[in-house]
Amino acid sequence: MRSVKHTLVALISSALLLALWQVGAHVLDSQILLPGLAPVFKTLVSIIGDGPFLANIGATVVRAFQSFLIIIILGSVAGVLGGNFPLFSAAMKPFVTTLKAVPVMSIILLAFIWFTSGQVPLFSAFLMGFPVMYVQVESGWRSIDGNLIQMCDLYEIKGFDRLVHFTIPSLVPSLVTGARISLSMVWKVVIAAEVLTVPRYGVGSRMQLAQVQLQTDRVLSWTLIAILLTACGDLLFELIVHAGAAVKRTVDRRRAG
Repeated sequence: MRSVKHTLVALISSALLLALWQVGAHVLDSQILLPGLAPVFKTLVSIIGDGPFLANIGATVVRAFQSFLIIIILGSVAGVLGGNFPLFSAAMKPFVTTLKAVPVMSIILLAFIWFTSGQVPLFSAFLMGFPVMYVQVESGWRSIDGNLIQMCDLYEIKGFDRLVHFTIPSLVPSLVTGARISLSMVWKVVIAAEVLTVPRYGVGSRMQLAQVQLQTDRVLSWTLIAILLTACGDLLFELIVHAGAAVKRTVDRRRAG
C-alpha cells in the first residue's frame, strides 16, 4: 500500500511538472526559449527514429559503465588499503580532498588537453566518482566490528572463507552506498564532458550541436533521453542489488536448514 501511495505521489508530481512546463511555454510563446510539450515529444520521436540514435546512446552508456566499473574496482581496493593501513590513508587524503574540491568543469577542460574527446568523459567521471567510492569503503572497513574480527581469529577463519563469509558481507552496505552515489554522478559527468568535448557519438554531443543551432526542442529531447538513461541505470543497479540480497537469503536458509 505504501509503495502505491509513493507511486501515485510521483505521478502527480510529474504531471504538475509537465503542466508547469506547458504553462511556461505558453507564457513565453517562443520556440527558442521554451518550446511546448507537443513539439518536444514530436522531436523526441524523430530522434529515436534516426539512424545514429543507437550509436549515440551506446557510446554514452559504454563510457558511463566503463568509468563506473573502474571506480568500483580501484575505489574498493584503495578503500580497503586505506582502512587497513593508516599510512596509506594519510597518503591518499590530499589526493581525495583535492578531487572533492576541484570543479567538474576544470577536470573536464584539463582532461580535454591531455586526452582525446572520446576518452575525456571516461577519465573525468572516474576522477569525480573515485573519491566517493574510496571514502565509503574506507569508512566501512574501519567500522567493522572488532569482536567479529576476534571471533574469526579465535576460530582460525582465514583466507578465502574469511573473505567470503566475513569481509565482503561486512563491506556490502558501504559498497552499495558508494556505488549508488558514484553511478548517479557518473552519468552527469559523462554527459557534461560530451557536451564540452563533442566526440563523434554521444548524448552530450547531440545536445551541444542542437544548442549551437538554437534547436531548443532537440536540446530538451536529448535531455529527456539523458534522464531516462540515468533512471534505467539506477533501476538496473537496484535490481542487481535486490537479486544479490535474494540469493544471499536463499543460501543462508539452505545452510540453516
